[in-house]
Formats: sequence, structure tokens, C-alpha cells
Amino acid sequence: MIQRTPVRIEARDTSHLPDKDPGTPENQSWQTILSRSVSSPEQLLERLNLPAERWFEGAQNGHDLFPVRVPEPFIQRMEPGNPNDPLLRQVLPVADETIELSGFVRDPLEENTAIQTTGLIRKYHSRALLMVTGQCAINCRYCFRRHFPYNDHKLSREDRDLVINALNSSPEINEVILSGGDPLAVNDRLLSQWVDLLDSVPNLKRLRIHSRLPVVIPQRVCDDMLAWLNRTRLQKVLVVHVNHPAEIDQPTRDAFQRLKQAGVTLLNQSVILKGVNDNAATLTELSETLFDAGVLPYYLHAFDPVAGAHHFDVSDHRAATLVRKMLETLPGFLVPKLVREVPGESSKTPIPVI
Repeated sequence: MIQRTPVRIEARDTSHLPDKDPGTPENQSWQTILSRSVSSPEQLLERLNLPAERWFEGAQNGHDLFPVRVPEPFIQRMEPGNPNDPLLRQVLPVADETIELSGFVRDPLEENTAIQTTGLIRKYHSRALLMVTGQCAINCRYCFRRHFPYNDHKLSREDRDLVINALNSSPEINEVILSGGDPLAVNDRLLSQWVDLLDSVPNLKRLRIHSRLPVVIPQRVCDDMLAWLNRTRLQKVLVVHVNHPAEIDQPTRDAFQRLKQAGVTLLNQSVILKGVNDNAATLTELSETLFDAGVLPYYLHAFDPVAGAHHFDVSDHRAATLVRKMLETLPGFLVPKLVREVPGESSKTPIPVI
């Protein structure tokens, strides 16, 4: 496993901001919050008043395989003293991660076979995925790319030219998806440069961004980010990743509204996770909370069988049963599509629910 190193970005000048407690996230830039993320299981357990003697050994073993990274705004939404908090379960390593099980593999989507050039992945006919960084704001324990060799896919200036040439020579591609890692973990100067390059490709119509940052660090939706979003000619879609309604607080809602005002279409994709959201009441509340915050439920992903995360696995039968229950209580537009990504298929594969 290649260890991810923290992003080191100089904090902007905040002397003009109102006088608030300097230790609170609302008085800090997103870069500062990111750089101060909790990065060890011991820190996380202490922060949530959980006894280290009970949880630390398994957490440390899991951390050695895939490092802990959790920003403060996300921690503030967790219930102290509750080891079963659904947000905590997504980020706290456990001993199960060290158990190897047949069928759970390092590259469950076989993405290494879909790489067209450095950083550019072609899975589908009209879309290309651009991996601008391996950095994330939060290390989710169920991540299907937790073993991805990001260091082998760092984009140099020459690689950027190869990416743009590949897009220009593929007129069937009309949408680029910024991914990673988390593309919004990159500074806005670099993202602005990428958007200018993509704007120059005549066959592109849409820019899609897959990011967890507006959820886990709402301060990421800043003036610099909105500036390049407002400038691009491309239609803008931001797919956020929320698995539980408790992930959405007022600062997150405010960030979503700023994005909508910039003309960004907001969608959400979730993953069905054992012990986090594998019940109909939670999933129903999630859809209602998302829509109330201005985000449309989009996909509910079946769990990808990635090595080290088998304890999150929910069967397709169980997932379909939950979606059927959602259909009984929600309007159709609030029920996300239940899908699985099957390596080599030309699209996401729907899982029948009726």
C-alpha cells in the first residue's frame, strides 16, 4: 500500500475575518482544516472519548494498511462515546481489515486495464475519467481505490498535454469526470488551469466533478473555486458522496447553495454499507435530507468487493429489498438507482428491485 502524504498548502490571510475562536473550523481556510485533519487512530479515539484500550489495537492494525484521515468538521457531526456512530464507522479502522477473504481484491473494478494514458481512464464510450490527484480529504475505509497505485499516475506538464491530445482525438467523448483521490483536494490555481485546458477541447460539453470535500469540509466551496466554476463554458455537475443523513449540517447546506447559485447541478451517490445505512428508514431520511439541501439522489452503489473492507458488505438481495421499501414511501425522483459497477461493462449495471 502506497502511503498518501498530507497536502501542505499555505493558509490564506484570515485577518479580515470576524473575531472568532481560532480553533474552530469556521474561522479557518479549507487548506488549514485539511492540513490539521486527524491522522492517527489514537487521535480519533481520544477526540471521541472512546477507550483506547478497547479499540486501539485493531484500529492501529487497520491504520497500518490504510492510514486514518478525518477532518474536524466531519468529526464534529459524530456522537462522542458511541463506537457505532454511522459516521465514525466509515473512517475508524478495525481489526477485520487485516483479514484476507476470497473474492475481496485490491482492484475490484479492474481499473488498471482501463488506463488510456497517465491519469486518464476510459471505461465508457462518451465519458473519460481524469484522476487529477491521489489525495483525499477523508480516507473512507470502504474505498474501492484504497489500494490504487496513485504514485504511478502523477500528472506532469507533459502528461497534461497527452491528456488533452487524447481528448481532442476522441470526438465521441463529450464529458470529463474529475476524480482521484478527490479532485477538490487540489488547489484552485491548478484546477483553474485544468478547466481552461478542458474548455479548449471542442467536443466536450460537460464537466463532472466527483468529490466528498464539500461534505467533509464545507469551507472548500470558497470564492476561488466559484470563480473558475463560473468562468467555464462547460455544463457543470458535482456529484457529492453522502452515505448518512447525519453528514449534512448547516455549513454543508450553505456550501450546496453557493454551488447551485454558480449554476452547478448537484447529485449524490451513496454506497450501501453494513452498519452505516443498511436500513430503509436511514436511506429514506437520506434522500429527503439531500433533496431538502438541494441535492438529487442519483446512485446507490452496491458494495465493491475491495480487500480490507469485507465487513461493510451488503448482499444485492438485501440492498434491493431496502430500495423496494423506499419506493413505497418516496416519490420516484427521490429513489436513487441501485447499481453495481461490473468491470468491462459499457455502463453501470442496474440491480433489479421489483
